[in-house]
Amino acid sequence: MKKFAITILSFWVIVILAGRLFQLNPNAIDLNAILSAPSGTYLLGADDLGRSIFARLLRGVEVSFIVSIVVTIITMSVGVAVGLIAGFYGGKVDQVLMQITDVFLAFPGILLAIAFAAVLGPGLVNLMIALSMTGWVSYARLTRGQALGLRNRQHVLAAESLGASVPRMLFKHILPLLASILMVEATYSLASVMIAEASLSFLGLGIQAPNASWGAMLRDGVRYMLVAPHYVLIVGLSLMSLILAINLGGDYLRDKLDVRTEK
Repeated sequence: MKKFAITILSFWVIVILAGRLFQLNPNAIDLNAILSAPSGTYLLGADDLGRSIFARLLRGVEVSFIVSIVVTIITMSVGVAVGLIAGFYGGKVDQVLMQITDVFLAFPGILLAIAFAAVLGPGLVNLMIALSMTGWVSYARLTRGQALGLRNRQHVLAAESLGASVPRMLFKHILPLLASILMVEATYSLASVMIAEASLSFLGLGIQAPNASWGAMLRDGVRYMLVAPHYVLIVGLSLMSLILAINLGGDYLRDKLDVRTEK
């Protein structure tokens, strides 16, 4: 499974680089090639406007990677900060921060993302903001639970007795011990954000035309499933393979970094 995940991820990275190298135009329209099947001219066929599915697929995966990486960095930063503060100080600070977190947990994340996206409006930046406003919760809960146990470790108490500042204790003595756990969580978050981005774009609340997005391509492909099944199948299988590879990579990291796992 490890080799499969590495192979698929490497393939998509090479595909993105190749798309940039050859300067493919995903918005070029050929009215004579509307919904055409894969051929020598159009490697994966053409969509309902005669645009190359291959070129748009490359641009779509690039957008997915950008959105998922940016959102994961933002949500991890916010969630880890909230979790560290709640777990370190405890008491009322912990109660207030966790009550706010519980409010966000009370609603399905995708529904909150849809609500925020609807309020903010469609577009790439608004999409990343909407996803960032809901994705930090899991990091906050995870970090807070770990920080509560690490707060009373001897090396943390020793640093506190020596007069170390709170930021130094958080970032030098507690956060490094959470690196492996957060790395695994971030891997799963990448896959979740990709699915959320595709879902919002499918609903028309994410990436807008003429920009390429796998979610929007799936929405367009469903309309022509009977006459051009290759369109939706190619995009769907591409999304499935990428999400599966990322999740398998997360499983591998979890097993590799878990000291309790027998090697």
